[in-house]
Amino acid sequence: MQAKHFMKLFHKSAKEDEVYLMLKEDIEKTTSDLRAAYTNLQNVVEPDLIDYYIYQAKAAQMRHKFLLSCVKKLEDSYTKNPL
Repeated sequence: MQAKHFMKLFHKSAKEDEVYLMLKEDIEKTTSDLRAAYTNLQNVVEPDLIDYYIYQAKAAQMRHKFLLSCVKKLEDSYTKNPL
């Protein structure tokens, strides 16, 4: 997630629909990053690269978890304040 997207995510004036779309795009990118890390991890034998791809996969997992929690918070706000 780019820094400006991250800041927009929590900026009060951002429209909820725009935030939801940004989150969706970021989740798709993170899912792609996670798949790439797992694919690379399966194809390396060098111990340093194994460590690197494990780190990359863990970082993508944590980011994915964070983004999902953001979506849940946004959906909860929709439930409390329907259109």
